[in-house]
Amino acid sequence: MGTKYAMTATEAATYDQIASGGLRSEMVSLTHQNLPLSIFLEKSDLGYPAYSGSTTRPQSDSTIISSLGLGIVKFKDDGSDDNGNGSGGGTGSGSSSAEYRVDTDVVTSVTLSTGSAITPDSPASVTFHIGGGSYSVTNIVIPEGESQLVWVKWHTPSTPQTVNISVSSSKGSLSSGSITAKVVSLDENPPPNPTAKDRNNSFTTPSVPSKIQITASSWGIWHAAWIPNWIWNENWVWEEHTDWHSGGEWVDHGSWVDAGDWEYSFTSYHATLSANMNLLPDDKDPTANGKQMRSGYGVKINVSSNIRSSAPSSHVAAAQTAVTYFPEFAYNTYWRLLDHAQDGDSSSFTFKTNMYSTYNRKVHFTPVWYPDGKYTAYTYLEDAWTPAGMLSMNLSDYTAIYGSVFDDWHVGPKLVD
Repeated sequence: MGTKYAMTATEAATYDQIASGGLRSEMVSLTHQNLPLSIFLEKSDLGYPAYSGSTTRPQSDSTIISSLGLGIVKFKDDGSDDNGNGSGGGTGSGSSSAEYRVDTDVVTSVTLSTGSAITPDSPASVTFHIGGGSYSVTNIVIPEGESQLVWVKWHTPSTPQTVNISVSSSKGSLSSGSITAKVVSLDENPPPNPTAKDRNNSFTTPSVPSKIQITASSWGIWHAAWIPNWIWNENWVWEEHTDWHSGGEWVDHGSWVDAGDWEYSFTSYHATLSANMNLLPDDKDPTANGKQMRSGYGVKINVSSNIRSSAPSSHVAAAQTAVTYFPEFAYNTYWRLLDHAQDGDSSSFTFKTNMYSTYNRKVHFTPVWYPDGKYTAYTYLEDAWTPAGMLSMNLSDYTAIYGSVFDDWHVGPKLVD
């Protein structure tokens, strides 16, 4: 009877990639159309993209893995459910948008799909037109009915602006022909100078936020190899022989013909992001003990991150942006863009030099009014780019507040012997 398997749409597509299309060739309507198109997102959510492609034909493995066969159920505050983010249909617009940070290595990608095989004999090319320059990806091969991510790694401008990206292909169809990229700066809202007279009697400790976090992604590239199949092509010709009683004979003037075909294979790549955050009292704090400190002194930060990938370095970019938010501002209003202290696959970040620091320290000053207890800072780490999207992480750490800087000062008469 064989072995029976139960698979989600994503699992079936992943297995089909491993089997080089073996599942698709046997049950394409089930595994590549009915199952994945049974539900998908109309609006991007939780790090998953909205789907706007065809709902009447089989889909590629990569499209299924990235966008299909999933739904999100939400609940309104009044208790009624809202599952409007799942759908069975939609049409594509041909354009998309993106947001990047200034002076950053990013990866912009589109999906190239094809109904007929794209072979090495006549490969496809995709060209990205960005800021007056052109970047071409060539020698793309894709089997019939499949798709592949195609991308370009580029560096954003050093000033905020809108960059219009157009994309064209020599074969197949693109998921997007134009991308409107908004390039923004996050270094525009540092906290104000704290003073000894600051008060906040109504303060309550806020919850630490959690933004969309994606710490792993996968993608791949199709390859094709020619598999020969030599067969003899007969060509019988009658040859006359005057000295023969029969008058001649049939002679096969045939030849060997290669009736082979291209065999496709899919090379998968993956990337994972890991990171750690340490928040400690500043070294200039005279009464700090480990993670314990008095309010009013500065805290220092170290964020270390690492991206591990099976792909060439041209596919990925390590984390380049870290922004820290603070509880006294309800993790809103003001923030600090961290200084990128170390480049490479292992990157690290610290506070920038504080303009209000007497000793030019790389610190953030805790408010003198902050109550005793945990002082937790929150950092959002982002701009670790892969062809399958950006990786990001939520990080937090704390120091323990006990007393204030005023407890370290005593004013009184000088004792005279």
